[in-house]
Amino acid sequence: MHILLTNDDGINAEGLYELYRRLHKKFKVTVCAPEAEQSAIGHAITLNKPLRVKEIYKSKKFYGYAVDGTPADCVKIAIRCILKEKPQMVISGINHGPNLGSDVMYSGTVSAATEGTILGIPSLAFSLATYENHDFRFAAEFACLLAAKIEKTGLPDGVLLNVNVPSVAADRVRGVMITKQGRSFYKESFVKRVDPRGRKYYWLTGKVKWLRKPKDSDIKAVEEHYISVTPLQFDLTDYRYVDILKNMKIGLR
Repeated sequence: MHILLTNDDGINAEGLYELYRRLHKKFKVTVCAPEAEQSAIGHAITLNKPLRVKEIYKSKKFYGYAVDGTPADCVKIAIRCILKEKPQMVISGINHGPNLGSDVMYSGTVSAATEGTILGIPSLAFSLATYENHDFRFAAEFACLLAAKIEKTGLPDGVLLNVNVPSVAADRVRGVMITKQGRSFYKESFVKRVDPRGRKYYWLTGKVKWLRKPKDSDIKAVEEHYISVTPLQFDLTDYRYVDILKNMKIGLR
């Protein structure tokens, strides 16, 4: 199986390299990732400037392609321009930090996998649920195991898997839980500052707050040291409300 590997933390991210190191032992892997960090960029694509692609080498060996664009750009340009054949899977990660609850709307990691799904390729997003003391080895091992399983079973059209691995020792991981997306939001504030030329600017800061985390949610699973695997879709239609709107008989008058 040929896997396209990408992320939103950039081509030099430790999580990306650990995932590459593990996957390429078993699969054919092509790396195409942003040249610089693109965290929380969502599903943005580049329209107003050209994209430039660089070949990247590690220890004098070819490693992959760096793109001066977004994670979604990387998936698009790899499939449309760089690769001679369509890959059988897209894997995005391993992200530095969780992508749980409402985070998936902002996440460049999840958006890269979403782009793969839009293009008709089974796609997975992986995140390690910590911003400190990263050890990606166990998450990379699980990614390899899950990729092999999805290679055999495939995924439904329009569905991707969002995987969050708890940042605990391997022997403390309690198992794998199939979960639903919880709900979260950021308690945000802007720090107001003045640059050396006297111009005001604002720096966004904040802390995540969990609003809804039932037992079968991605948030609760990771808190209880389970690997969370959540099936997501890019069809955002609320089908429950469609008939209600129809019955409202909304018209021009």
